[in-house]
Amino acid sequence: MKELVMHIVKALVDNPDEVTIEETIEKDEIILKLKVSQDDVGKVIGKQGRIAKAIRTVLKSAGNKENVKVSLEIL
Repeated sequence: MKELVMHIVKALVDNPDEVTIEETIEKDEIILKLKVSQDDVGKVIGKQGRIAKAIRTVLKSAGNKENVKVSLEIL
């Protein structure tokens, strides 16, 4: 999951070297904490959160395939 988000986000941002993802596993849920440059936060979230929602939808589909719940936090 972490690699999937990293691939998607690095394609969106201007500073791909500053993208970091921290993965935490709690019970049956994977929590991904995404950190990007302050200049790139808007690009990752998108207008009205559309990009963030699309990334979460892809993660949900990938999680369903592996029978796990995945959450994405953008910091």
